[in-house]
Amino acid sequence: MSGALAGIRVVDITNNQAGPSCGQMLAWLGADVIKVEEPGKGDPARTMLRDRPDADSLFYLSFNANKRSLTLNLKNAGAKEVFATLLKTGDVLLENFGPGVLERLGFGYAAVKQLNPRLVYASIKGFGSYGPYADYKSYEPIAQAMGGAMSVTGFADNPPTYVWPSIGDSGTGMHCVIGILAALLQRHLTGEGQQVEVSMQDAVVNLIRVSLRDHQRTGRPGQRTGNQLGAGVPGTTYRCHPGGPNDYVFVFVPQQFWHALLKVIGRADLIGDVRYETAEARWQRKAEVDALVEGWTSKLPKHEVMKTLAGAGVPCGACLDTGEVLTDPHLHAREMIVEVAHPVRGRYITAGNPIKLSASPTKVSAAPLLGQHREEVLRELGYSADQIAALAAEGSI
Repeated sequence: MSGALAGIRVVDITNNQAGPSCGQMLAWLGADVIKVEEPGKGDPARTMLRDRPDADSLFYLSFNANKRSLTLNLKNAGAKEVFATLLKTGDVLLENFGPGVLERLGFGYAAVKQLNPRLVYASIKGFGSYGPYADYKSYEPIAQAMGGAMSVTGFADNPPTYVWPSIGDSGTGMHCVIGILAALLQRHLTGEGQQVEVSMQDAVVNLIRVSLRDHQRTGRPGQRTGNQLGAGVPGTTYRCHPGGPNDYVFVFVPQQFWHALLKVIGRADLIGDVRYETAEARWQRKAEVDALVEGWTSKLPKHEVMKTLAGAGVPCGACLDTGEVLTDPHLHAREMIVEVAHPVRGRYITAGNPIKLSASPTKVSAAPLLGQHREEVLRELGYSADQIAALAAEGSI
């Protein structure tokens, strides 16, 4: 069964996380994603946080599944010729180089458009290609800081806090996927490609728009409120038995579920009690309500709390640690956690595709070894065995 993007070729010259996460999603959706890397080195992520010296890091494997790898030294004339030939066959160029780097190599947008007017030229940048910060470098925590996310994360008496979900890196990658798909769709109508640009700061700002709304509503900067969800009570984390660092559940009880919660925790006697009956009343007695709820949750394991409350229709989720996520039966049933075969590592567990398409489900395959598909891709481009050998001899591939 072919993927939804079958027939689309993506030339992926990105590294680390933001760009590779975009390329991986396109590959999961069925595109032929050719990852172009420097010979002998490859994506720096291959060795980042490496857990064993003979294999690519799990970090690299997490963002490069389902791709093919071609090595090119773009400083060599022979490699530039191969790259130009590759771009002529491509539908998308995905890059996250620093400002001006590709222009100096001869592959800025204007030059590439001359090679292939139908190509979608997608760029991921820290702060974009224009604006006062265009030349500034960015990484995940910088994007979170500059996008406003850190200012509204954490508890009131602590400094602005970094969040581990990669809203700056993978969040930017997913925004770029959307832009690429839109540009490809428009190309069906116009026959022309275009530039797509997403900056990490822009992506983070888009993801915290609720906090921006609150600033406009109240006229003051958003506050750090820890785990409290707005003015909803109950609406935070509650400790569970036996009280370990992740023995918590998040319980959120809008008005229509308040009576159901009281029945579950054995306090049906409070149904109709004016002290707690409305959201406003519960907010005024937040400490009392939280103590009431935690008095019940603290006696039970978090999974039992979740099963009991969710079974009664009350919104609740156990705070899973990373090990529990990797073994969660629901995630395995949905193929969000999958087992993959790797030529060096053997079998390993990784995250799958969160986007489920009924007509073209994703089968996750391992990220490629460095240069694994070099000869295969070059043959597809029309290079003979002798030509490939010559390119290798001169250091182009």
